[in-house]
Amino acid sequence: MAGLRDALRESEAKKVAIGHFNVSDPLTLRAVFAAAHELRVPVLIGVSEGERAFVGVRQAAALVKSLREEYNYPIFLNADHTHSLAGVREAAQAGFDQIIFDGSELPFEENARQTKAAVEAAKCINPEVVLEGEVGYIGSSSAILAKRPEASLRLTAPQEAAQFVRETGVDVLAPAVGNMHGLLREMVAGQAHKRLDISRIAEIKKAAGTYLTLHGGSGTADEDFVAAIKAGMNIVHINTELRLAWRRGVEEGLAKNPDEVAPYKILPPAYRRIFEVAKNRLTLFNA
Repeated sequence: MAGLRDALRESEAKKVAIGHFNVSDPLTLRAVFAAAHELRVPVLIGVSEGERAFVGVRQAAALVKSLREEYNYPIFLNADHTHSLAGVREAAQAGFDQIIFDGSELPFEENARQTKAAVEAAKCINPEVVLEGEVGYIGSSSAILAKRPEASLRLTAPQEAAQFVRETGVDVLAPAVGNMHGLLREMVAGQAHKRLDISRIAEIKKAAGTYLTLHGGSGTADEDFVAAIKAGMNIVHINTELRLAWRRGVEEGLAKNPDEVAPYKILPPAYRRIFEVAKNRLTLFNA
C-alpha cells in the first residue's frame, strides 16, 4: 500500500489536504475512519502525548494498523506534539507514520537544535517516518478559551521557516499563520471564526519548499481553509471540534437515556456527531 509520503505527494499535486484528527478513544477513531472511508480519501490520526498516555502508544499503533490492514486503506498515525527525544524514539519504535517534534515554545536556535536531534533519532529507527517541526507559536490548549492569548502567539516569518527546514531536515513544517489551538467561546456559538494570513502561507511555502501543516484548524472559516490549501497547506489538524462533538453527543445520549449504564447504548449520538464533523471537514479539504 502507498505510504504517507505517497499521500503527501498526491495531495500536493492535486492541491488538496490530508485531514488530521486527534483521537483518545476507539469510538472517535471508528467515526473518523468511517467518514474517510465513505469519501475514499486518506486520513491522519493524531495522538498527542496526553492522548498516548491515555490510549497507550503501542495500542494506538495497533488500532490504526488493524484498520489499515483489514480495509487495505490509507489511514496513517501521527505522534502529535512530542516534546522529548524519548517520546520520539518510542513513537518511531511503535511504528508511527509521522512524528511531530514540538519545540515551538523554545528560542529559535534551541528549537532547531532539538528538532534536528529528533529527526536524526527517528530516522535511525525508521528512515521512512515523516518528521515535522514547528516554528512560531499558536498556543497549546485544545480547549474552549475565554479570550485569544494574543500576547503569547507568534507568527512565522518566511525567512526563518526556510532556515529552520534547512538546518533541521524536517519533512513537514508547521507554521503560525493566524491559526490557534483551541476555540474561543464565540466560535463555539458560531459567532466568529479564525482567519488565516493566506499571503504569509504562500510566502512560507515558496521560501521553505516543503510540505506544510496547519495546526489549530478548529473554528477556521471555510473559505480560509480552501485558500490556505491552495496556497500550500498539505495537512490540516482538527481536534477541539471533535472533542466538542463528543461532549455534546455524550450529553445527548445521557439526556435520552438517563437510567442507562451501558456505554454502547449511550454513545451512538457521540459517534454520529463526530462522524458528521469529520466528513464535513474531509469534504472541504478534498474539494
